[in-house]
Amino acid sequence: MIEHVAIIGAGFSGTLQAINLIRHEGPRATLIERAPVAGTGLAYGAAHPSHLLNVRAANMSAFPDDPGHLVRWLEARGVEHAAASFVPRRVYGEYLREMLEQALARYPDRLRLVRGEVEDVTFDADGATLQLSDGTLCADAAVLAVGNLPPHDPPGLDPATLSAQRYKGDPWDPSVPEGLSDSDTVLVIGTGLTMVDVALLLEARGFGGKIVAVSRRGLLPRPHGPGQDWDKLRERPRTRASALVRAVRDRAEQVGWRNAVDELRPFTQPMWANASEDERARFLRHLRPWWDVHRHRLAPEVHARLQALIDRGQLEVRPAKTLGFVERPNGIAVTLRPRGQAAPETILAQRIINCTGPLGDLARSREPLLQRLAARGVIRPDPAHIGIDVDNQGQTIAADGSANANLYALGPMTRGAFWEIVAVPDIRTQTWAVARRLSNAHWVGGEGL
Repeated sequence: MIEHVAIIGAGFSGTLQAINLIRHEGPRATLIERAPVAGTGLAYGAAHPSHLLNVRAANMSAFPDDPGHLVRWLEARGVEHAAASFVPRRVYGEYLREMLEQALARYPDRLRLVRGEVEDVTFDADGATLQLSDGTLCADAAVLAVGNLPPHDPPGLDPATLSAQRYKGDPWDPSVPEGLSDSDTVLVIGTGLTMVDVALLLEARGFGGKIVAVSRRGLLPRPHGPGQDWDKLRERPRTRASALVRAVRDRAEQVGWRNAVDELRPFTQPMWANASEDERARFLRHLRPWWDVHRHRLAPEVHARLQALIDRGQLEVRPAKTLGFVERPNGIAVTLRPRGQAAPETILAQRIINCTGPLGDLARSREPLLQRLAARGVIRPDPAHIGIDVDNQGQTIAADGSANANLYALGPMTRGAFWEIVAVPDIRTQTWAVARRLSNAHWVGGEGL
């Protein structure tokens, strides 16, 4: 019987997992967080005040069984037209943090927050033993809620050869906008949502220099349109990449491209689960960039600010591949190969910011806990190497292919099994389902707390 669950990470996934265990009257929970502030994670805790949610508040409730929860919370604080608004991410962080603080105050015997770094987890017949930097903690089961990991270093770049002032491998490093002058050029590697955040942060901090953003295809996230209803698909589309592209294009002509993408939401996880490894690989290789920019969109206000940067020439978006980086006294000489050209080009940047997106390959992770678990075969990469391998219940898979009954994983690092597991609507459903599973294990034999 599971009486106590240790949750490693108190960002969005871990916080919701803890709160849902309480709501399901499940086992006691200990939430472990190494950051100074629990309950928000990087997405909502490190955001600038100008950074907005990419989804309307009506779809951002923390609970799948209470879709109006966030809207009521906003309305109680005087937010007008709350359901249709794209609220600041910091406000959403306050929403999460307040829920956690209320749960800690109301259920001190069932929920505890521990500050510290989990260095290792071992398992035996009695459950899990977590080794923290300042002691140990025992539980019946553990949950990995580590969130997104820092991005890969771009091809051709060795961080050891570049100064920390010039190269920012973590786009959320507070020093990213510091020490720049209006005569400087900033090279942003990646053109997705993180690039947008960084470009708008630089603008908000008064940077008047040049921003050059590069990615292999130079694709930018699309904006949201007005909300609308339409007659949605009733059957799951085929999973072959070519057939899916044709189906979405046909639907886009009928209902518009936003609706054609949005109506796939109920089918995306089953489509991914039923696709072969070859089909998944083709999607990741050929369609993922296009999927990302159409599926993960910008608030209209954010898109307008981004377009204004482009229109006035401060932001230049280029399709190109990075080849090499050489630091000089006046900056870093970056060799690029523009898409469609054989001859490389070189630009001089006073700062480079890595916005290539979160790391998914477990084999390349620099997270000590994940490295130790993987080295011992407790966890393994998923077949596509985009996260931690888990079964459809969220149980981690060991190197020998067996499921770990007392070690779960949540959130973006389970994308290999679920694909659509990076947005709030998907993670809230996942944490709800895992909480129910753990709560059922808690009540085995009719016994309770």
